[in-house]
Order: sequence, then structure tokens, then C-alpha cells
Amino acid sequence: MAHPTQLGFQDAASPVMEELLHFHDHALMIVFLISTLVLYIIIAMVSTKLTNKYILDSQEIEIVWTILPAVILVLIALPSLRILYLMDEINDPHLTIKAMGHQWYWSYEYTDYENLGFDSYMVPTQDLAPGHFRLLETDHRMVVPMESPVRVLVSAEDVLHSWAVPSLGVKMDAVPGRLNQTAFIASRPGVFYGQCSEICGANHSFMPIVVEAVPLEHFENWSSLMLEDA
Repeated sequence: MAHPTQLGFQDAASPVMEELLHFHDHALMIVFLISTLVLYIIIAMVSTKLTNKYILDSQEIEIVWTILPAVILVLIALPSLRILYLMDEINDPHLTIKAMGHQWYWSYEYTDYENLGFDSYMVPTQDLAPGHFRLLETDHRMVVPMESPVRVLVSAEDVLHSWAVPSLGVKMDAVPGRLNQTAFIASRPGVFYGQCSEICGANHSFMPIVVEAVPLEHFENWSSLMLEDA
């Protein structure tokens, strides 16, 4: 859960998000080192009156400042491509959920069950229970088992939406007439918040996403109760 004055990302709740955080730190350190070197060179050139004739015309330096950036780009590209393929990998999901975007709410359908689905609306401010977050809480949460691969099929009924949960490292566009898929594994129990990340109209800010990860036994009890109510 994000908090005021937060500078970094939310705590990772999935293996993919942990990889993304590590890559962010890796790339940021490279940017910091390059910025420090460039700043030092600028200050040195501005503040000194000496001129080095070997720097003015040196093939060795030109070779270095051509090869070194290429090596740095490779060091950034390789882990980036690795994470890209990890995010696209969906192997034998234990559960499949179809998330449909509407103006302005989400509907979820658990396709492995015969009749398990519901709409998820934002809870109005005046109806919030103590401890719930304004503009982020929903009347029905998307409940998933922890430590299990979950596939989410994302589409939209009317206009473009985007199903995004930052702490799970998931963001997928919901396009009318198109079925996109993404996957995640919740590595710990908890409640994870997200929002529609594609401007979709007047109430774009009022269609939150709440994913609740619970142990498998609790998920089975929840699904049984939902099927009985249906």
C-alpha cells in the first residue's frame, strides 16, 4: 500500500515485482554513476585553465567512449529482456479469472467454476468501514489463493481500461473486442490495491481494483460460500 511522501515503489508481493525492483535499483545505480562522471567532467573543464593536448586529439579516448556506452547498454538490456520474458510466461495456471472493464466498475468471472462471478464497485466515502481506504475499497474483492499461479484474462465492455495492481507487478490494457492475458503469483497473504490506469471517462478515478490473497483452504471456503449464495 502506498503512503504519503513515499519515494520508492510499493513492497513487492509477487516474484515478478521483486525482479522489477531489483532491475530498477540496478538501472538507477548505472544512471547515478554516469551522472556523477559527467558532472565531474563538466566541473573540471569549467574550473581549470589547463589544456591537455592528448585529450584534444586522442583515438584511444574516442574508442573508449564509443565502446563503454555500448557495454553499459548491454548490461541494462540483458536483465530487462529476462524480466520481459518472465512476465510473459504463463505455465499451468491453477486459477483463471476473467476481468471485464465497464464504465465505471470491474466484473470478475472465475472460469474454473460453473457459476462464480460478481461485479466490483467502489465503496462510497460515506459507506466506508473503519480502516478502509477512500477511493480504493470495493464492495467485492477479487480473492485469490496465495502461492498459486493465477491467470487473468482482461477485456472491456465499452471503452479502453487498464487492469493494474502495482504491488503484484501487473498492468494489462483492457480493450473492447480483444482478450489480453497476464499472470501473477501472490507470494504472501494480504490485500493489494490498484486502479484503472487508462483514462476511460468521467469516473475513471472511481473504479479501483482490490486483490485479496488468502491461503488455499480459506479460498476454498470463500468459493463454496459464493457458490451457495449464487
